[in-house]
Amino acid sequence: MAKLFESITEELQKFIAKQHMFFVGTAPLNADGHVNLSPKGLESFRVLSPHKVAYLDLTGSGNETSAHLQENGRITFMFCAFEGSPSILRLYGSGKTILPNNSEWECLYSQFPEIPGTRQIIVADIERVQTSCGMSVPLYEFQGQRDSLVKWADKKGKSGIKEYHHQKNMVSIDGLATPLSEIF
Repeated sequence: MAKLFESITEELQKFIAKQHMFFVGTAPLNADGHVNLSPKGLESFRVLSPHKVAYLDLTGSGNETSAHLQENGRITFMFCAFEGSPSILRLYGSGKTILPNNSEWECLYSQFPEIPGTRQIIVADIERVQTSCGMSVPLYEFQGQRDSLVKWADKKGKSGIKEYHHQKNMVSIDGLATPLSEIF
């Protein structure tokens, strides 16, 4: 049964901290557009306050989340317990993209580990906090974080990453511009 909370409580923050993976969901306003759902890891999520969260967004093959946020701001985060007691946590809110040239960057970036391939920071104001049972979510044993992206980014170097962003991360699959287009 779903349970609503007024904010991200201390107990929910502890639940978030235990999860090795989370999911981010966004969608364009156009009903024919593609809903995006992305798994994230590498300890890149932070609770900034009971109503504000952020995650370090790493370079990917697309930049759908950023494009959708620029268009409409809607975002949902989901955390699932794959170990221990079953539980699912969803955080609903409105988000924005913070790029390295933004005045908020240094303050936010200092709260994350330095990870090669960092592209931007996604910040969201949380309006709804909801848990549900998660009793059908399977149990998995965590073996570790993948280092594939870090190795790829190290090999590309900063200029190679910038070129990749320019080639692959400027426009969503539905043709929406991303905030990265502002810095190129």
